[in-house]
Amino acid sequence: MIRYSRSALRAAFATPVNRAVPKPLTGPHLDALWAEIRAEACRGADTATPSWSRFHSFEADGDRVPYERVYFGRRGRLNALAAGAWLDGEPAGLAALADMVWSVCEEYTWAVPAHSYLVTSTDRPMEQCVDLFAAETAHTVAEIVTLLGGRLPSAVTDRARAEVRRRVLTPLFGSDQPWSWETTANNWSAVCAGAAGMAALALVDDPDELNAAIERCLRVMDVYLSGLGTDGSCVEGVNYWVYGFGYFTYFAEALRERTGVDLLRDLPQATAAAAFPAAVETGGGRFVTFADAVDSMPLPAGLVSRLRERLGSPVPGAACVPSFDADHCHRWAHLSRTLTWTDPAVLDSPTTDAVAWLPDAAWLVDRRTVEDIQITFAAKGGHNDESHNHNDLGQFTLSADGEELLADLGASSYSHGYFGPDRYTAHLHPSARAHSVPVVDGVAQEAGRHAEAVVLAARADESGSVLRLDLAAAYAGRPVVRSFAWHPDARLVVHDTFDGATQVEEIFISRLRPRLADGAATWSGTRAAATLAYDETAWKPDVERIETTDHFDRPETVYRLRLRSVGRPAAVFELTVRPV
Repeated sequence: MIRYSRSALRAAFATPVNRAVPKPLTGPHLDALWAEIRAEACRGADTATPSWSRFHSFEADGDRVPYERVYFGRRGRLNALAAGAWLDGEPAGLAALADMVWSVCEEYTWAVPAHSYLVTSTDRPMEQCVDLFAAETAHTVAEIVTLLGGRLPSAVTDRARAEVRRRVLTPLFGSDQPWSWETTANNWSAVCAGAAGMAALALVDDPDELNAAIERCLRVMDVYLSGLGTDGSCVEGVNYWVYGFGYFTYFAEALRERTGVDLLRDLPQATAAAAFPAAVETGGGRFVTFADAVDSMPLPAGLVSRLRERLGSPVPGAACVPSFDADHCHRWAHLSRTLTWTDPAVLDSPTTDAVAWLPDAAWLVDRRTVEDIQITFAAKGGHNDESHNHNDLGQFTLSADGEELLADLGASSYSHGYFGPDRYTAHLHPSARAHSVPVVDGVAQEAGRHAEAVVLAARADESGSVLRLDLAAAYAGRPVVRSFAWHPDARLVVHDTFDGATQVEEIFISRLRPRLADGAATWSGTRAAATLAYDETAWKPDVERIETTDHFDRPETVYRLRLRSVGRPAAVFELTVRPV
């Protein structure tokens, strides 16, 4: 729990602040990023606010892309113009930035249509809908006008300040009516409270008003932290660690600078959480893709640099490549901190072998080098009501230098209904049938908090890794036990038992097409191949090709190997990974 002195906060806010303007960093390690920023800024302001037809497209057909592509593109242009003006301060750049800030102030709402549910059952108007992106925009605009001070026209600055207040600060801090995300223990609570809190720190001068706002943010941050494991795990995936823990860190550092309250140093959980990406990296700058994760998530170099500086956190350096388009939502918090906090040494840090057992999440990740290839085995327990949950107890992946041989598909496109009651039936990615887990007597895994894996054994050390899970609760009480034994020579033994079952399908998921021959299935990647050996007299194989779309609505092909039991089902499979 976050502990702080109310009187100390109040005293700090009553003390006049000298807002020193930091200068962005330059140097070879940021040259490519600055080139991207300048190229985007040279396009000038984008003053065409999103149309009604684009705004209505989500309600009309469930498609978020038409509106959000324009919305996030405008945030990218705003960020590029602000960064350029911050560094150079040229009149033409400042004029374009003024137009861009003014245009953002003209938008109907700073929230996205998919989040309109936050206000539809209230008396709040859509223009005062405080969702993730409205809070982020408030922080962006507040910090930009604070950084650039008198270099922007006073009318632009005054309007920007007024819009931040009207759209976000007043409906949040000026009302006792809670927002649903204030009691949601996932990335929403950290992002909304962190972004709105930083906007208040930038704009609010009245010490009593600021004190009340920050105290509310701290209560919400406690909610966020309750959703992280004491082991630092983020069951939503590393992309949501970047999002939620990133905004927690940005807010914590802004608060420390203003008051001296040090949330990072005062919370042991923060140190554990800071180590999460290094624990779940699979090599090549990629990460375990359980839940609604994505297969490649560049980490903000500034965020990772600050966590290493403050907490001594291990660094997954291969994933820290400063890039303007790495964050397709173009969040100013990520970009601005990368431009002020990035340590070049972080970018040169190699990925080392590591074995991690995260008991709160029940995730096991074993990364070791075999014949000059970094091979990673990952498996999970948990329960089927986690944030961004997939029905995936007992799911496992095998990766070679970050390329998944046996895969977890991660997140699909967040279309209408993806988070609704048909999540596990109408959508492939979160369903049990899109994971390498068994179907028992025609029954796939159930959703719900009751469907929890019981950890019977877990070991992770240099001699190898073992994980044994009782999965019965996910199969309506049918006895199902899955055991993994991972050996240092990149050999995995999967042992499933199904007491009393008459028919079983073992499923194996990959983006690589398996080659079947003589009781074996082989998935061949760029540098290594995984081969599954099975008894041809006990299992009948079938390979399905599935056309789907990924998180960014791009088409992708998935292959599902189904082994159907012949006779009494019991399964012992051996998978080996070897160079190609």
